[in-house]
Formats: sequence, structure tokens, C-alpha cells
Amino acid sequence: MEFKEAKNKFVQTWGALGSQWGINKTMAQIHALLMVSHEPISMEDIMDELQISRGNASMNLRALMDWGIVYKEYKAGERKEFFTAEKDLDELAVKISRERSKREIKPALKVLKEVSAIESDGTAAEKHFVDQTTKLYDFVLKADNVLDKITEYKDNWLAKLVVKIMR
Repeated sequence: MEFKEAKNKFVQTWGALGSQWGINKTMAQIHALLMVSHEPISMEDIMDELQISRGNASMNLRALMDWGIVYKEYKAGERKEFFTAEKDLDELAVKISRERSKREIKPALKVLKEVSAIESDGTAAEKHFVDQTTKLYDFVLKADNVLDKITEYKDNWLAKLVVKIMR
């Protein structure tokens, strides 16, 4: 397999995986392209490589920058904007985990807390509902706390040591 074919296959596969992870295919393809590029790429080159419109490229680059996994770079003497992706895979995982928690888990926790706090009139159905939603809230909260602890390890020398020992 030639380089260009391998690169295209990776970008297409990453795009397909992205849609399974809850982000759109083009956003995942742009991220893949930037992640495997050895130097920053202009929006025009991204558009050309992926055969997408300027609006599509712009919207998805903005979203990737909002996630903190793509950065804008400037080259001296160039009027174009260039983009690069986070190359540190540990940092990438941390940023994606934190962003998904903020966008998905925290709102779910808010709803679970709200619905489990209803005043029950004592019926079996209401007691069961409150019991199950409370258990679900507790479980999701614990999972989110574990995720927070795991993503904090990069800033904690002791946790880094533990992770290193576990490897």
C-alpha cells in the first residue's frame, strides 16, 4: 500500500469511527488528516484533500478548536491560516474525555438528580422510579468522578508514577 492510499484509508476509517462516537464524519476526517500531517495544513488544503466546502471546513475546524484538539497556527509571510492537531495521544484522550464529560455526562447528571428528587406519593411505581433514577445518578456520578481522577493524573506526579508502574 502506498503512502497516499494508506493516509486516505486512515482518514476515511477515522471518519467512520467518529460518527460512531457521536461526532460527524467530516469533523473526524479533518481531525485525522491534521493528526497524521507532519506540518500545519491550510483550510484550502483541507478542503481540497477531503473534497469539502469552505463552510463545512470552517464549521468543523471551529468545533475541533472548541474541543481543544486542533490549533490555529500562523506562518510568517503567509496570509492563510494553518491548522494542526494535538499530537500527544495522552493529552488528546484527556481533552476528549473532559469535553465529553462536560457536554454529555454533566447534563445527564443534572437531569437524573432532578427527576430522582420528585416527591413520591407512596405508590410502588413512584418509589421504584425514584429508587432506580437515584441508583443511576449515583453510578453515573461515580463513573464521572473516576474519569475526572484519571484525566487529572497528567498534573499529578504520584498518579503518573502509579500509571507507569501499571504499564
